[in-house]
Amino acid sequence: MRDPYEVLGVPRSANAAAIKSAYRKLAKKHHPDSNKNDPKAAERFAEINTANEILGDEDKRKQFDRGEIDGEGKPRFQGFPGGGGARGRAGPGGFEYSFRSGGGGPGGGAFEDILNSMFGGAARGARSGSGGPQFEFDTGGVGVDLDLNVAMTVSLEEAVHGGEKRVRLPTGKELNVKIPAGVTSGQQIRLKGQGETAPGHPPGDLLITVTIGAHPFFKVDGADLRIDLPVTLYEAVLGGKVRVPTLGNAVELTIPKNTSSGRTFRLKGKGLPKSGGTGDLFVTTRIMLPDGNDAELEALMQKWRDQHPYNPRSGLG
Repeated sequence: MRDPYEVLGVPRSANAAAIKSAYRKLAKKHHPDSNKNDPKAAERFAEINTANEILGDEDKRKQFDRGEIDGEGKPRFQGFPGGGGARGRAGPGGFEYSFRSGGGGPGGGAFEDILNSMFGGAARGARSGSGGPQFEFDTGGVGVDLDLNVAMTVSLEEAVHGGEKRVRLPTGKELNVKIPAGVTSGQQIRLKGQGETAPGHPPGDLLITVTIGAHPFFKVDGADLRIDLPVTLYEAVLGGKVRVPTLGNAVELTIPKNTSSGRTFRLKGKGLPKSGGTGDLFVTTRIMLPDGNDAELEALMQKWRDQHPYNPRSGLG
Protein backbone atom coordinates (compact mmCIF):
# COMPACT_ATOMS: atom_id res chain seq x y z
CA MET A 1 0.00 0.00 0.00
CA ARG A 2 1.40 3.39 -0.98
CA ASP A 3 1.74 6.34 1.36
CA PRO A 4 -1.83 7.69 1.83
CA TYR A 5 -0.58 11.26 1.33
CA GLU A 6 0.80 10.17 -2.04
CA VAL A 7 -2.43 8.34 -2.92
CA LEU A 8 -4.58 11.43 -2.29
CA GLY A 9 -1.93 13.78 -3.72
CA VAL A 10 -1.82 16.06 -0.68
CA PRO A 11 1.15 17.31 1.38
CA ARG A 12 1.65 16.17 4.95
CA SER A 13 0.69 19.67 6.09
CA ALA A 14 -2.75 19.45 4.41
CA ASN A 15 -5.72 20.29 6.63
CA ALA A 16 -8.87 18.17 6.96
CA ALA A 17 -10.79 20.20 4.36
CA ALA A 18 -8.03 19.77 1.75
CA ILE A 19 -7.91 16.02 2.39
CA LYS A 20 -11.69 15.70 2.09
CA SER A 21 -11.72 17.72 -1.14
CA ALA A 22 -8.90 15.65 -2.67
CA TYR A 23 -10.64 12.41 -1.71
CA ARG A 24 -13.98 13.41 -3.24
CA LYS A 25 -12.37 14.45 -6.52
CA LEU A 26 -10.36 11.23 -6.82
CA ALA A 27 -13.26 9.00 -5.73
CA LYS A 28 -15.49 10.55 -8.38
CA LYS A 29 -12.79 10.25 -11.05
CA HIS A 30 -11.87 6.62 -10.32
CA HIS A 31 -15.27 5.22 -9.30
CA PRO A 32 -15.71 1.78 -10.94
CA ASP A 33 -19.12 2.75 -12.35
CA SER A 34 -17.43 5.54 -14.33
CA ASN A 35 -14.55 3.34 -15.49
CA LYS A 36 -16.21 0.07 -16.46
CA ASN A 37 -13.62 -0.64 -19.17
CA ASP A 38 -10.69 -0.19 -16.79
CA PRO A 39 -9.96 -3.45 -14.90
CA LYS A 40 -7.81 -1.60 -12.35
CA ALA A 41 -10.40 1.05 -11.49
CA ALA A 42 -11.80 -0.90 -8.54
CA GLU A 43 -8.31 -1.41 -7.13
CA ARG A 44 -7.50 2.31 -7.37
CA PHE A 45 -10.89 3.20 -5.87
CA ALA A 46 -10.25 0.90 -2.90
CA GLU A 47 -6.77 2.38 -2.42
CA ILE A 48 -8.25 5.89 -2.38
CA ASN A 49 -10.85 4.82 0.21
CA THR A 50 -8.17 3.24 2.43
CA ALA A 51 -6.02 6.37 2.26
CA ASN A 52 -9.03 8.52 3.19
CA GLU A 53 -9.87 6.27 6.13
CA ILE A 54 -6.44 6.98 7.59
CA LEU A 55 -5.99 10.66 6.75
CA GLY A 56 -9.66 11.51 7.24
CA ASP A 57 -9.55 10.19 10.81
CA GLU A 58 -7.56 12.50 13.12
CA ASP A 59 -6.41 9.71 15.46
CA LYS A 60 -5.41 7.33 12.66
CA ARG A 61 -3.58 10.13 10.85
CA LYS A 62 -1.52 10.86 13.98
CA GLN A 63 -0.76 7.15 14.36
CA PHE A 64 0.44 6.98 10.75
CA ASP A 65 2.55 10.12 11.12
CA ARG A 66 4.19 8.61 14.21
CA GLY A 67 4.91 5.40 12.31
CA GLU A 68 2.60 3.29 14.49
CA ILE A 69 0.46 2.04 11.58
CA ASP A 70 1.18 1.47 7.90
CA GLY A 71 -0.63 2.67 4.77
CA GLU A 72 -3.34 0.01 5.29
CA GLY A 73 -3.96 0.99 8.90
CA LYS A 74 -2.22 -2.09 10.30
CA PRO A 75 0.16 -1.85 13.29
CA ARG A 76 3.84 -1.71 12.40
CA PHE A 77 6.27 -4.08 14.09
CA GLN A 78 8.13 -2.03 16.70
CA GLY A 79 11.05 -4.41 17.28
CA PHE A 80 11.98 -6.62 20.21
CA PRO A 81 11.67 -5.13 23.68
CA GLY A 82 15.07 -4.70 25.31
CA GLY A 83 16.43 -6.15 28.52
CA GLY A 84 16.58 -9.61 30.01
CA GLY A 85 13.34 -11.35 30.75
CA ALA A 86 11.36 -9.13 28.33
CA ARG A 87 8.39 -10.64 26.53
CA GLY A 88 7.00 -9.97 23.04
CA ARG A 89 5.67 -11.38 19.76
CA ALA A 90 8.16 -12.89 17.37
CA GLY A 91 8.58 -14.49 13.98
CA PRO A 92 6.24 -16.43 11.73
CA GLY A 93 5.17 -18.66 14.58
CA GLY A 94 3.62 -15.82 16.56
CA PHE A 95 5.25 -17.12 19.78
CA GLU A 96 5.35 -15.39 23.11
CA TYR A 97 8.98 -15.48 24.12
CA SER A 98 11.44 -14.43 26.77
CA PHE A 99 15.20 -14.47 26.95
CA ARG A 100 16.74 -15.41 30.29
CA SER A 101 20.50 -15.30 30.74
CA GLY A 102 22.14 -17.63 33.18
CA GLY A 103 25.83 -17.44 34.10
CA GLY A 104 28.80 -16.53 31.97
CA GLY A 105 29.68 -13.29 30.25
CA PRO A 106 29.66 -12.02 26.68
CA GLY A 107 30.92 -14.10 23.81
CA GLY A 108 28.73 -17.14 24.41
CA GLY A 109 26.32 -18.90 21.96
CA ALA A 110 25.46 -17.30 18.62
CA PHE A 111 22.12 -15.50 18.27
CA GLU A 112 21.32 -17.65 15.22
CA ASP A 113 21.27 -20.68 17.50
CA ILE A 114 18.63 -19.04 19.64
CA LEU A 115 16.43 -18.32 16.65
CA ASN A 116 16.94 -21.83 15.29
CA SER A 117 15.89 -23.33 18.59
CA MET A 118 12.84 -21.04 18.76
CA PHE A 119 11.56 -21.38 15.22
CA GLY A 120 13.36 -24.14 13.39
CA GLY A 121 13.86 -27.19 15.58
CA ALA A 122 12.30 -29.23 18.30
CA ALA A 123 14.71 -28.08 21.02
CA ARG A 124 13.29 -25.63 23.54
CA GLY A 125 16.48 -23.71 24.24
CA ALA A 126 20.09 -23.14 23.28
CA ARG A 127 23.14 -23.48 25.46
CA SER A 128 26.59 -22.24 24.56
CA GLY A 129 29.83 -23.75 25.69
CA SER A 130 30.67 -24.38 29.32
CA GLY A 131 30.00 -21.34 31.45
CA GLY A 132 28.50 -19.40 28.52
CA PRO A 133 25.12 -17.64 28.48
CA GLN A 134 22.05 -19.84 28.52
CA PHE A 135 18.94 -18.85 26.52
CA GLU A 136 15.61 -20.50 27.05
CA PHE A 137 12.36 -20.32 25.10
CA ASP A 138 9.39 -19.77 27.37
CA THR A 139 5.76 -20.13 26.22
CA GLY A 140 4.51 -18.53 29.41
CA GLY A 141 2.18 -21.47 30.03
CA VAL A 142 -0.32 -20.45 27.34
CA GLY A 143 -1.27 -21.94 23.98
CA VAL A 144 0.33 -20.76 20.76
CA ASP A 145 -1.86 -18.29 18.89
CA LEU A 146 -1.23 -18.72 15.16
CA ASP A 147 -4.21 -16.78 13.86
CA LEU A 148 -3.48 -13.78 11.65
CA ASN A 149 -5.63 -10.65 11.77
CA VAL A 150 -5.72 -8.22 8.85
CA ALA A 151 -8.02 -5.39 7.79
CA MET A 152 -9.64 -5.05 4.38
CA THR A 153 -11.52 -2.05 3.00
CA VAL A 154 -14.21 -2.70 0.42
CA SER A 155 -16.37 -0.30 -1.56
CA LEU A 156 -20.09 -0.01 -0.88
CA GLU A 157 -20.78 -1.72 -4.22
CA GLU A 158 -18.50 -4.64 -3.30
CA ALA A 159 -20.22 -4.97 0.08
CA VAL A 160 -23.65 -5.15 -1.55
CA HIS A 161 -22.92 -7.27 -4.63
CA GLY A 162 -19.90 -9.25 -3.46
CA GLY A 163 -16.75 -9.77 -5.47
CA GLU A 164 -13.11 -10.70 -5.16
CA LYS A 165 -10.25 -8.69 -3.68
CA ARG A 166 -6.53 -9.32 -3.32
CA VAL A 167 -5.17 -9.04 0.21
CA ARG A 168 -1.52 -8.78 1.21
CA LEU A 169 -0.60 -10.46 4.51
CA PRO A 170 2.06 -9.24 6.96
CA THR A 171 4.15 -12.21 5.84
CA GLY A 172 4.26 -10.81 2.29
CA LYS A 173 1.96 -13.50 0.94
CA GLU A 174 -0.98 -12.36 -1.22
CA LEU A 175 -4.38 -14.05 -1.44
CA ASN A 176 -7.53 -13.55 -3.51
CA VAL A 177 -10.42 -13.25 -1.07
CA LYS A 178 -14.04 -13.70 -2.07
CA ILE A 179 -16.26 -11.00 -0.60
CA PRO A 180 -19.72 -12.37 0.21
CA ALA A 181 -22.67 -10.27 -0.94
CA GLY A 182 -24.24 -8.37 1.94
CA VAL A 183 -21.09 -8.13 4.08
CA THR A 184 -21.25 -5.39 6.73
CA SER A 185 -18.63 -3.13 8.26
CA GLY A 186 -16.92 -4.88 11.19
CA GLN A 187 -17.78 -8.37 9.97
CA GLN A 188 -14.97 -10.93 9.84
CA ILE A 189 -14.14 -13.37 7.06
CA ARG A 190 -12.28 -16.47 8.28
CA LEU A 191 -9.98 -18.43 5.98
CA LYS A 192 -9.08 -21.75 7.62
CA GLY A 193 -5.41 -22.72 7.65
CA GLN A 194 -4.14 -19.47 6.11
CA GLY A 195 -2.62 -18.06 9.31
CA GLU A 196 0.86 -18.50 10.76
CA THR A 197 2.58 -21.85 11.18
CA ALA A 198 4.77 -23.40 13.85
CA PRO A 199 6.37 -26.86 14.20
CA GLY A 200 4.08 -29.29 15.97
CA HIS A 201 1.00 -27.12 15.66
CA PRO A 202 -1.79 -26.98 13.06
CA PRO A 203 -1.73 -23.75 11.02
CA GLY A 204 -3.77 -20.86 12.33
CA ASP A 205 -6.60 -19.10 10.50
CA LEU A 206 -6.66 -15.80 8.67
CA LEU A 207 -9.24 -13.39 10.13
CA ILE A 208 -10.11 -10.52 7.81
CA THR A 209 -12.02 -7.63 9.37
CA VAL A 210 -14.07 -5.81 6.75
CA THR A 211 -14.51 -2.04 6.64
CA ILE A 212 -16.80 -0.38 4.12
CA GLY A 213 -15.12 2.69 2.66
CA ALA A 214 -16.83 6.06 2.39
CA HIS A 215 -18.82 6.56 -0.81
CA PRO A 216 -18.57 9.77 -2.85
CA PHE A 217 -22.38 10.04 -3.26
CA PHE A 218 -24.23 7.80 -0.82
CA LYS A 219 -24.40 7.93 2.96
CA VAL A 220 -25.27 4.71 4.78
CA ASP A 221 -28.05 4.93 7.38
CA GLY A 222 -28.61 1.39 8.64
CA ALA A 223 -30.12 -0.47 5.68
CA ASP A 224 -31.12 2.82 4.04
CA LEU A 225 -29.07 5.05 1.78
CA ARG A 226 -29.19 8.82 1.52
CA ILE A 227 -28.07 11.10 -1.30
CA ASP A 228 -28.12 14.85 -1.93
CA LEU A 229 -29.42 15.50 -5.45
CA PRO A 230 -28.48 18.80 -7.13
CA VAL A 231 -31.37 20.32 -9.13
CA THR A 232 -31.52 23.49 -11.19
CA LEU A 233 -33.62 26.49 -10.26
CA TYR A 234 -35.93 25.94 -13.21
CA GLU A 235 -36.35 22.21 -12.38
CA ALA A 236 -37.37 23.19 -8.85
CA VAL A 237 -39.86 25.79 -10.10
CA LEU A 238 -41.26 24.06 -13.19
CA GLY A 239 -40.83 20.41 -12.12
CA GLY A 240 -39.55 17.63 -14.34
CA LYS A 241 -37.80 14.26 -14.41
CA VAL A 242 -34.24 14.00 -13.09
CA ARG A 243 -31.82 11.07 -13.17
CA VAL A 244 -30.88 9.59 -9.78
CA PRO A 245 -27.97 7.12 -9.31
CA THR A 246 -28.57 3.95 -7.28
CA LEU A 247 -26.41 0.96 -6.43
CA GLY A 248 -27.95 -0.71 -9.48
CA ASN A 249 -29.14 1.12 -12.56
CA ALA A 250 -29.97 4.82 -12.39
CA VAL A 251 -33.68 5.71 -12.16
CA GLU A 252 -35.75 8.78 -13.05
CA LEU A 253 -37.38 10.74 -10.26
CA THR A 254 -40.29 13.10 -10.93
CA ILE A 255 -39.74 16.46 -9.27
CA PRO A 256 -43.08 18.27 -8.67
CA LYS A 257 -43.49 21.94 -9.46
CA ASN A 258 -42.34 24.39 -6.76
CA THR A 259 -40.05 21.90 -5.00
CA SER A 260 -38.03 23.54 -2.26
CA SER A 261 -34.39 22.76 -1.58
CA GLY A 262 -34.17 20.15 1.18
CA ARG A 263 -37.31 18.25 0.21
CA THR A 264 -36.76 14.51 0.56
CA PHE A 265 -38.18 11.75 -1.65
CA ARG A 266 -38.11 8.03 -0.89
CA LEU A 267 -37.22 5.43 -3.50
CA LYS A 268 -38.49 2.20 -2.00
CA GLY A 269 -36.25 -0.87 -2.17
CA LYS A 270 -33.21 1.00 -3.51
CA GLY A 271 -31.18 0.74 -0.31
CA LEU A 272 -29.11 -2.07 1.20
CA PRO A 273 -30.15 -5.71 1.70
CA LYS A 274 -31.55 -6.47 5.14
CA SER A 275 -33.30 -9.31 6.87
CA GLY A 276 -36.61 -9.82 5.14
CA GLY A 277 -36.15 -7.24 2.42
CA THR A 278 -34.22 -4.20 1.25
CA GLY A 279 -33.79 -0.70 2.63
CA ASP A 280 -34.81 2.48 0.85
CA LEU A 281 -32.96 5.33 -0.87
CA PHE A 282 -33.79 8.81 0.44
CA VAL A 283 -33.16 11.60 -2.08
CA THR A 284 -32.86 15.17 -0.79
CA THR A 285 -33.00 18.00 -3.34
CA ARG A 286 -30.40 20.76 -3.27
CA ILE A 287 -31.13 23.74 -5.56
CA MET A 288 -27.95 24.80 -7.33
CA LEU A 289 -27.58 28.14 -9.08
CA PRO A 290 -25.39 28.45 -12.19
CA ASP A 291 -21.74 29.36 -11.72
CA GLY A 292 -20.80 33.00 -12.20
CA ASN A 293 -22.99 36.06 -12.56
CA ASP A 294 -26.02 35.96 -14.85
CA ALA A 295 -27.41 39.40 -15.60
CA GLU A 296 -30.65 38.09 -17.08
CA LEU A 297 -31.35 35.87 -14.09
CA GLU A 298 -30.62 38.73 -11.70
CA ALA A 299 -32.95 41.07 -13.60
CA LEU A 300 -35.68 38.43 -13.62
CA MET A 301 -35.32 37.84 -9.88
CA GLN A 302 -35.39 41.59 -9.11
CA LYS A 303 -38.61 41.97 -11.08
CA TRP A 304 -40.12 38.90 -9.48
CA ARG A 305 -39.07 40.07 -6.00
CA ASP A 306 -40.76 43.46 -6.51
CA GLN A 307 -43.98 41.92 -7.79
CA HIS A 308 -44.17 38.82 -5.57
CA PRO A 309 -42.44 39.48 -2.25
CA TYR A 310 -42.54 36.75 0.42
CA ASN A 311 -40.58 35.84 3.56
CA PRO A 312 -39.88 32.12 4.13
CA ARG A 313 -38.29 32.97 7.51
CA SER A 314 -41.34 34.65 9.01
CA GLY A 315 -41.94 31.72 11.33
CA LEU A 316 -38.50 32.01 12.91
CA GLY A 317 -39.47 35.03 15.01
